[in-house]
Order: sequence, then structure tokens, then C-alpha cells
Amino acid sequence: MTALLELHIRNFAIIDELQLAFHPGLNVLTGETGAGKSIIIDALGLLLGDRATAEMIRAGTDRAEIDAIFSLTPSQGHTDEHLVEIRGMLETEGLDDPDAPNTLILAREVRLGGRNIARVNGRAVSLQILSDVASQLVDIHGQGEHLNLLRPHTHVYLIDRYAGLTEQRKQMAEQVRRLNAVRHELDRLRQDARTLAQRIDLLSFQAEEIANARLVPGEDEELENERRRLGNAESLLQLAQTAGVLINDGDGESPGVIDLFSQAVGRMERLARIDSSMTVTADQSQSLLEQLSDLSREIQDYVDNLEFNPERLAEVEERLQLVGNLRRKYGDTVEDVIAYGDKAQAELDDLSDWEVKTAALEVDEEGLLREIGRLGAALTVARASAGEKMARQIEGELADLYMAQARFGLSVQQSESAEGAWLPDGRRVGFDSTGVDRVEFLISANPGEPLKPLARVASGGETSRLMLALKSVLAHADATPALIFDEIDQGIGGRVGSTVGAKLWRLTGQEKSAANSLPHQVICITHLPQLAAYGDLHLSVNKRVYEDDGELRTGTVVTNLDEEGRLHELMQMLGATTQAGRQSVREMLDEVAEVKGQRRGVAQAA
Repeated sequence: MTALLELHIRNFAIIDELQLAFHPGLNVLTGETGAGKSIIIDALGLLLGDRATAEMIRAGTDRAEIDAIFSLTPSQGHTDEHLVEIRGMLETEGLDDPDAPNTLILAREVRLGGRNIARVNGRAVSLQILSDVASQLVDIHGQGEHLNLLRPHTHVYLIDRYAGLTEQRKQMAEQVRRLNAVRHELDRLRQDARTLAQRIDLLSFQAEEIANARLVPGEDEELENERRRLGNAESLLQLAQTAGVLINDGDGESPGVIDLFSQAVGRMERLARIDSSMTVTADQSQSLLEQLSDLSREIQDYVDNLEFNPERLAEVEERLQLVGNLRRKYGDTVEDVIAYGDKAQAELDDLSDWEVKTAALEVDEEGLLREIGRLGAALTVARASAGEKMARQIEGELADLYMAQARFGLSVQQSESAEGAWLPDGRRVGFDSTGVDRVEFLISANPGEPLKPLARVASGGETSRLMLALKSVLAHADATPALIFDEIDQGIGGRVGSTVGAKLWRLTGQEKSAANSLPHQVICITHLPQLAAYGDLHLSVNKRVYEDDGELRTGTVVTNLDEEGRLHELMQMLGATTQAGRQSVREMLDEVAEVKGQRRGVAQAA
């Protein structure tokens, strides 16, 4: 079956280094308060994406490391669809390991300075991906869930989990998200008419001003160059003419450059006729002479095209001033101004047909309100039906927990709202992403008392038992392979401890009558010996004080107890260290073995 095989913790809180191996069935962790039991669960929580802080790193070290190895083996006799989903997720993310398809390794490293490194099968991933994968494998039921049970807004999620309505609730949430987007857009379009008109006027002016300018990307640079040419035409003409004279005619005392170079070319050609090794050089000189001729023509063309045009200069100056004004108002570059104009025109187009869009959105809003009502009504029926079945199962669990007279119920109510969703019966009711229902657990702990909200009537011990009953009912339908209970026995006395232990053990699917139940690996922290006696594996967690470089340090030690060690641990938990106490623990273990269907006798164990 899919299970947590090993957990390696290094430099986490008071733990220097722990290597834990777990049983696929019921694992119990016991030990004195503060020894590090819950710290082990906190380390697993980091793999589930819990927030990491620098205080988690063991003093004197720079990083904490948590590694977990899981088996991905199908449960015998079960169609393990959940395992198929896990493997599909790994394949999608490219995290599967073809060399070890039945093994999965999750790791997280927390460093001083806040840096986190997450890995799946040795590959670095985001913390979200690590959390998504780990949450498919492990479900931690912590002490805080007793408080969550007293918060009515959490009850809808519990009944949906029991009834398998998560996908339907997701469909509801998607429709609500769409409706919120439509309503947000409607609110935007229904702004004050005067403000809207002012905005349209402003956008019209801006879009028209930019459009009329007929800007061309890069034209400001071209205009600047043209202005320089027109403003310096006389100087440019003089310089070009002088250059042309020097190349063609010379300065009166010496011939022009072309004449002089032409004489040199003639001599180079004669030289090449005598010495053939100079042929290439002579060809090069001829090529240079031709380039000089081209240069002369280009200069002359430039001179011919230069113009003294005051009118064009004035046009250029005016255009540059226009471009400059637009840039000061709308952007640093011509491209920015053009983009601003496009954006203004798009918003103007959007606002100009706001009446049409408003009408269309109102139709969409009405349709979504009716769809939300339809989905919500279906959820209401499913929740009410599942609530009746769930109530009977929880009452059965509570009877086992010495609350036989308790009654459990589920209130599924709606509240009318003028802005609410349309139910098929014509009523309008309030809604949120979970649907149209206000779900609340009800309980009557004593005969003759009416059902009342759990938060108002349940004592601490009753809440703990109800939480255990609820978790037992939910866990049978829960596909998550590893279930971890952190002191689920809070507020429960020793009389109930054996029943709690039996229930947790049955979640492992080892009971013959539970052949069709989903098997789970269960890890439980407990202070009750009656519960601990049901463990298939018993780990004792203790603190040790040792000297490190002359300083006293505190660390955590975990021992896998053998039969004698377990007997001693249970005696300590029971507070019975005499021979009679030893006999009592043996009898307790015999009773557990009988429940489990194992052969064991007091005489054999003595």
C-alpha cells in the first residue's frame, strides 16, 4: 500500500538528527511533554508547505533538512484511483522516476536568511508543487482542529468532503467567480453619468489630437536632422564645394587630388608591366581612382540638392514644436505618444457603447444568478441527504465513545437576499463560493435536550470525541494514504482510550470485516496507554542532554520499542510500576490482540 516508509530530520528545532522508519499500519509515538513528538509532525508539515521560520533551524546550524520516502505500491485488493492520480501528477510535472516507479522522495531545506529549497525525487521544484504532491499523500489532523470544529464556517467543507461534493463546489465557485467579474464590470460602467461624460470628452480630445498629428515612429529624429541641414545650408554648401574643388581642380598652386592620383596610377601600371608582382597593387590603385571619381560625383550631387528654403525650415520648426508638445503631454517618445493615443481610443470605444455592454452584462448577470441557484439547490439536496447518513454514522461512533445518548444533526439553511441567486422555486437567497447554504453541526449530548449548535453546547471532552467520531467517519471515505493524528485524545479519559485505539487501528484496513474499506497508514501521538497499546509500531520519543564542545545541548531520541520496552513504556504511561501494574499492562495487550484477531495470552506473555 501507499505509505510513509522513512522520515529523516536534521537540525530542526531541538532535533539534531533523526532517522525514523514507519509501519504501514498504526504507528504510535509516546513520550514526555516537550520531548519532540509534535516537532516531528511539524517537520512533516514543512513538506506540506507550512510556513518556515528561522526559529525552526537548530541553534548553531545554518539549515534544517527534512526528507521523506514514500512507497507508491497499490493496495492489495483495491482499485487505487488515488495512486493513479498521484502518478499522473508526477508525470505531468516531469517528476516521475522510471528507475524507481514505486518510490517517491520528498525533501525540503530551510536555510538561515529565509531561502527554501524543495525537491521531489531529487529535482528542485517550487514550494507549491511540493505541497501539491505531499498533500496527496499525507493528511495531518492537529490539535487546532478541535477549535475548527467549533467554527461553523468550516462545517460545509467537512460535509462536502464526506459526501464527495468537492467537484460540485468547485463548479459553484467558478460560477461565483464569473459573476463577481461581471458585477465588477457593471459597477465600472454604472459610474456617475457626469463623470463618464467627462471621461469621454477627455478621451475624445486626446485621441483626436494624437490622430490628427499623424505621427510616424522616428520622425522626430528625421526632423531634427532636416532642421540642421536647412539651418546650416550656406555652411554646408561652402564646405561641400571646397571639398569638391580640392578633389577635382586643386587650389591654384597644385593640381586636384584626382589629377595627382591619376598620375600615380599611370606609373603603377607601367611598374606592373615590368614587374608582374605589382599587378595586384596596380589594380588596387586603379580601384581607388574610380572611388575618388565616385566621391567627386556624390559631392557634386549633394551640392546640387542643397537648398535655401526658409519656408520648409519654418514647416519643420512648426512640426517639431507640435511633436514636442505631444511628447510633453503623452510620452517621452513618439512611439509612446502613438501608444497613448491607441489606448485612449480603445477606452473611448469601450465607453462609447457602454449602454450596449451594460445591457449585455445584465443579461449575463441574470443568467449566472440562475445557474448559481441551480447548482446551489443541487448542493443543498446532496448535503441534506448526506447529512442524515453522516449523522447516523457519527452517532454510532459516539456510542462507542460512551456518548450513546448523544444525537447529531446537520442544519442546512438559506437566507433570503434581494441581490441573491434565483432558486428553482423562485426564491432569491444569499450565496458565496461554497453555495447557497449555511451549514452548521448540531448536537444534543443529553436525552430530552433539543439539537443545538455544537459551538454553544459541547464541552471540551465532548468536542474531542465528536472530532474523533467525525474523523473516523471521514477517514473511511478519505483516499489520502497517510493520516496523522497529533494528540487526537485531547480531553479524552483512559476509559475511552481503548475504543479510540481500536478505531484508529481499524482505519488501517487490517480488520477482516474492513476488506472493502480504504486502507490507511496511521501515525498517532498519544498520552493514553490504552490507545498506544493498539500500535503496530511503538516509537518512544525522549529528550537527552549531552555535551558538545564543552556546552550542554538538548536533543531528541526516538526508540523503536521491542516487546519488553513497550511493556515498560506502557507501565510508565499508566503510572503502574509494580508487578501488579505489569500484569495489568499485559492484560491490556491481550485484549488488544484479541480485538486485532491475533493470538496472545497472558500466560504466554508472562
